[in-house]
Amino acid sequence: MDCRDLYGIALGVARGLEYLHHGCRTRIVHFDIKPHNVLLDHNLCPKVSDFGLAKLCEKKESILSLLDTRGTIGYIAPELFSRMYGRVSHKSDVYSYGMLVLEMIGARNKDRDAQEVGTSTSSMYFPEWIYKDLEMRGSGSLMENGVSSEEEEMVRKMTLVGLWCIQSSPSDRPLMNRVVEMMEGSMDALEVPPRPVFQIPAEPLLESSTISENISGYTQVCSMNVA
Repeated sequence: MDCRDLYGIALGVARGLEYLHHGCRTRIVHFDIKPHNVLLDHNLCPKVSDFGLAKLCEKKESILSLLDTRGTIGYIAPELFSRMYGRVSHKSDVYSYGMLVLEMIGARNKDRDAQEVGTSTSSMYFPEWIYKDLEMRGSGSLMENGVSSEEEEMVRKMTLVGLWCIQSSPSDRPLMNRVVEMMEGSMDALEVPPRPVFQIPAEPLLESSTISENISGYTQVCSMNVA
């Protein structure tokens, strides 16, 4: 896919989450936003799928009470496994969306490749080198050579939006309606967000039936057009 297609998919998913969070009579928090749960039709129109872990929440009650940790490792918001980061809310979907966008532009894949070959990047939390790249050369190193300035701007915008969405504190993340505005707005209006600060929990995070790359319960799978 070229940059325009990726940008269109990212914007479509953002609009879908905006509808779930702000357009429905009762807010729906998905809790498992990841590439496997974004389906594409023949026109590359994205559809958010698999609502097996979703939870209804009254709009006036932004904080959710959960008895279990839910989501997929790699996309799960930090407050879902450690309350030291804040309270669980619809902002948890915002974090997962940010990780999804960074994966789409290849940021997470580049970090994973670096870890496999054992370069110096392997010891660096992956958003850190993205910040360094933004400071030194813009977003060029995330892309192939020969891209147009328009495509480079799309990738830079997706990079900045993704970084805003993965802030460690939920209160520092934008609402999904703000994310849509950022995606649709001018690149000049976007600032580089502060570096997120993460702390390693005292006890390791254990995988459970609710945290898995292969979430069960597909009998309740449903799809929603988010174009």
